[in-house]
Amino acid sequence: MNHTPTTNTVVGLIAGLLLALAGILGGFSGLLFAVLLGALGAAIGAHRDGILDLGALLRSRGRG
Repeated sequence: MNHTPTTNTVVGLIAGLLLALAGILGGFSGLLFAVLLGALGAAIGAHRDGILDLGALLRSRGRG
């Protein structure tokens, strides 16, 4: 059996989706809320894994 270790990205995604479930009231807005929090959790987890550099993204917003 090939076991893949759970990364911070996966944990962040699951945490974001669980938070979304806690805040969902239903309907289309609940779906959008779940997707938004899931994406936010995945982005934070990817940052912790070193896959995504959120610092560079935030620094680039001040230029231009």
